[in-house]
Amino acid sequence: MVSKKSRQEVRVKKHMKMRNRFSGTAERPRLAVFRSNNHMYAQIIDDTVGKTLVAASTLEKEVKAELEKTNNVDAAAYVGTLIAKRAIEKGIKEVVYDRGGFIYQGKVAALAEAAREAGLEF
Repeated sequence: MVSKKSRQEVRVKKHMKMRNRFSGTAERPRLAVFRSNNHMYAQIIDDTVGKTLVAASTLEKEVKAELEKTNNVDAAAYVGTLIAKRAIEKGIKEVVYDRGGFIYQGKVAALAEAAREAGLEF
C-alpha cells in the first residue's frame, strides 16, 4: 500500500529547501508569507539577527474592519499593500520573497503582486 505524505509535510519540506537557498540580510530582508485557511500573514525578517522588522496580517483589528472576509484574494492583496507601506516607512525597498512552500498562485500571488505595486522590489 502506498502511503501519501500530508500536504503540510510536503509544504514544510518545500519551504526548508527554499530556505537553504536564500535568507534575509539587513540590506535585503526576507518577505515571508504564511497562508492558513482563515488568515494571511506577512513578515519582513532580517535573518542575520533573527528579527522581524515589519509584520501585517488579517488578524489585526483595523485590517479586519476594512475587509469583508479574511481568507480570500482581496484580503491577501490588502495585506500585501499594507506590508509594503509599512516597509517603505521603515526604509525597506528591496526584499527576497519567501512563499513559504506554498504554490505561487491565488492568495500567495495576490499578496506578492500587491506588494510590488505598492513599491517593494523583488
